[in-house]
Amino acid sequence: MSLLSSSFSRRAVLALGVAAAAGLAPQIAAAQQFPTKPVRIITPFPVGGGPDGVARIVAEKLGRAWNQPVVVENRPGGNGFIAIDAFKRGAKDGHDLLVLDNVHLAAYPSLFKKLPYDPAKDFDTLLPLFKTHFFFTVGTGSKYKTVADIVADAKARPGKLNYGSWSVGNPVHLGSELFESATGTQMEHVIFKETTQLYTSVATGEIDFALGSAATAGPLYRAGKLRLLAFAGPKRSAEFPDVPTVAEAGGPKDFAVTGWNAIAVPPGLPAAVTDKIKRDIEQTLTGPDVAEKFKTFGYEPFPTTRPQFAQFVKDESQRFGDVIKKANVSLD
Repeated sequence: MSLLSSSFSRRAVLALGVAAAAGLAPQIAAAQQFPTKPVRIITPFPVGGGPDGVARIVAEKLGRAWNQPVVVENRPGGNGFIAIDAFKRGAKDGHDLLVLDNVHLAAYPSLFKKLPYDPAKDFDTLLPLFKTHFFFTVGTGSKYKTVADIVADAKARPGKLNYGSWSVGNPVHLGSELFESATGTQMEHVIFKETTQLYTSVATGEIDFALGSAATAGPLYRAGKLRLLAFAGPKRSAEFPDVPTVAEAGGPKDFAVTGWNAIAVPPGLPAAVTDKIKRDIEQTLTGPDVAEKFKTFGYEPFPTTRPQFAQFVKDESQRFGDVIKKANVSLD
């Protein structure tokens, strides 16, 4: 045995001794062995589209890193409750993971008086996968040239101007409610069954405007049927640098509407296992393939620590809760 390997062995033994003394040896062993069987990533989103595409990249890379099959199980519908219920009934040892979005974590607790899950008890939200911001979209024939035009018309005709979304409580709906609150206006919310129908109606002028992401409204924009009035983010989009921010377009200062997806694990896992899952998922979100996928759907990386993300979710919950209370919106 060389002097180097002998020195390494002594350090390893010393480290294990310290870990054992601190009661960490079982956790370290569990993390080193994890996963011991196939892993499921349960998602409330349907096959295809941005969230599913990102989940599948994560699954593929984790499978290679962990030398275990990692599969994406799509459980759409029911406000995401079907996927959450499957997760709650699944493995509690970390071999079942769950994809959630900001509605599940930050909006539904205020929208529902009684939820079929408890965000504080039923899962441990580890890290965000990505974030995205929304655009103010109008048809190419719309009379609105800026966000200031929308505000002025809404104030001149209270309750007459309308906007659309695909359900009550989604980020587009709540973001529009937030816009009403920030501008002191009152508008009509029109609900569509699906996003394609919504943005087609914006393009034809049936709906005055709608918030839309690069993923949802992008196809009609690229087809020349929608115009992007403003970007609801803290600064201009790198992919759409010619589109002004909401403030630059005459709207409220610092107005932003953000969507994001996150990964959750069962509560109570050993800290070393939780840290391993987080670290390995973060690694899957690097590389040119992910960057290209993000660019396609208008997603942005969302690197953050667990305490920072927990505070972010808390702040989002407060913001959504305030606008839901003021708008008297409920899903019960």
